[in-house]
Amino acid sequence: MSASPLMPVEDAIDRLLTMAEAQWIEDSEAVPLSAARQRVLANDLLATLDLPPWPNSAMDGYALNVEGWDGAPLAVSQQVFAGQAPEALAPGTCARIFTGAPVPPGADCVEMQENTQVLDDGRIRFKQPLSAGSNIRPQGQENRAGDVLLRAGKRLGPFELAVAAAQGCTHVQVVRRPRVALLSTGDELVEPGNPLKPGGIYNSNRTLLSHWLNALGCEVIDAGILPDEPRQTRLKLEQLQHTADLMLSTGGVSAGDADCLGQVLRECGKPLLWKLSIKPGKPLTVGHFGRVPVIGLPGNPTSALVTFGLLARAYLLRIQGVEEVEPLSFPVSVGFAWPKPGSRREYLRAKLEGGRAVLYPNQSSGVLLGASWADGLVEVLEGCALKVGDTARFIPFSELF
Repeated sequence: MSASPLMPVEDAIDRLLTMAEAQWIEDSEAVPLSAARQRVLANDLLATLDLPPWPNSAMDGYALNVEGWDGAPLAVSQQVFAGQAPEALAPGTCARIFTGAPVPPGADCVEMQENTQVLDDGRIRFKQPLSAGSNIRPQGQENRAGDVLLRAGKRLGPFELAVAAAQGCTHVQVVRRPRVALLSTGDELVEPGNPLKPGGIYNSNRTLLSHWLNALGCEVIDAGILPDEPRQTRLKLEQLQHTADLMLSTGGVSAGDADCLGQVLRECGKPLLWKLSIKPGKPLTVGHFGRVPVIGLPGNPTSALVTFGLLARAYLLRIQGVEEVEPLSFPVSVGFAWPKPGSRREYLRAKLEGGRAVLYPNQSSGVLLGASWADGLVEVLEGCALKVGDTARFIPFSELF
């Protein structure tokens, strides 16, 4: 097979990440934890206290000092609940203690209540051999004050925000939101809520991408629909270059007479790449207009979905300082045949059923409903065919979003 003139997917991602590192967002802001989900940490988060702050009980039971114990039943000298400050353990006694409660000074062991017996006189008999340190969570078991808990560049989800809350934080310092100007191109596009004109279609890409951009921590600038006219396209780009960190468009990037965005970018801007060895999504165009990067996605809904998920998403995470931008994926057994090897890398909408990936019946790039039906994308490498039972890489939509 002759070498393809189209750019391989990996090369395109590398170029986008290099471009992103040159556009790194250095500004940051403090936001409350309630508003920090999906934002990117600007500075390392350091522990301000030991966790736990003091030794505490891992069980409901009885705390005692094993080292000074002769094996005889022990009287209960105090009762300790979580949130209380215990007294020092009286010699020759034990303390009734509950999960999470601080261990009394002088105690070195907690025995679970199931392994004890309350005698008639109220003393506690321990029915099994005991050892120092049992069922006690030591101070600083999770972290010590000054430890780095989360590195700068970490995307903040519920777990990370809970880590910050456990240190008493009310705010975190996060990278400023990337400002993304979202454009749609095409005389055929009509916004939902307006009458559908002859030859028109409703604009679904804007809804898809605006929600996706928000999920990636971006601020969306709605730049509307551009007509298929080069002069107006150029004027709009000139206007947006003063307000946006990225111009993201759908449509108008192929080689047709009406594909004005790609034409303007190639004539007036600085193209970085055009035409990928990918299906769907070949006409992806990337470059600069003035100082601002431009990513032109194809207009077909699935082409826009695939190229945004695999390429634009990586760019937007990297300009915020995220190091790990490749989505997690895993091998799956395929429950379908894909007998004809292609010259481009293909991404197929698929659902996992019974441990196998099955395809949506219509893989046309113009069919959006398949994405709602599917769980993710099956990757078919260039020049490869698949038969039932073969293994392929699966990228869940949950990772891309």
